[in-house]
Amino acid sequence: MTTLNPQILGRAENAHRALLDRTLTGTGLSYHQWVALKITAAGGAGDGLAGKVANALKTGEPAARQAIAGLVAAGLLAEDGPAALTPAGRDLHDRLTAAIDETVTRLYSDVPAGDLAVAGRVLTLITARADAELAR
Repeated sequence: MTTLNPQILGRAENAHRALLDRTLTGTGLSYHQWVALKITAAGGAGDGLAGKVANALKTGEPAARQAIAGLVAAGLLAEDGPAALTPAGRDLHDRLTAAIDETVTRLYSDVPAGDLAVAGRVLTLITARADAELAR
């Protein structure tokens, strides 16, 4: 039996990230921009968008603001008022989400639902603990 450890988590994250990077190829989006686009699409936009993006990426707000500025410059995020996806941003988000969902379905489809639920709970707990450590 394999025991969950940082190496297994890292390898899984690296594999997922490589698949995401492949999906993003040709879109002009960086990983940071994709995260900002995704958070905006999920209703996380507004004055606190940079903080939400920085928290999700575990990076500083300057890097998050740079990703957001890139989305605005590309015409994917509205410039005036609270951040919101433009029609082009919504279209790109929806196309990428569909492609990512197809990949995730292939990866997870034959894993028992109970196992996925346990993995989800464990990873959520570990992430919360890591976030608490980072906040110290």
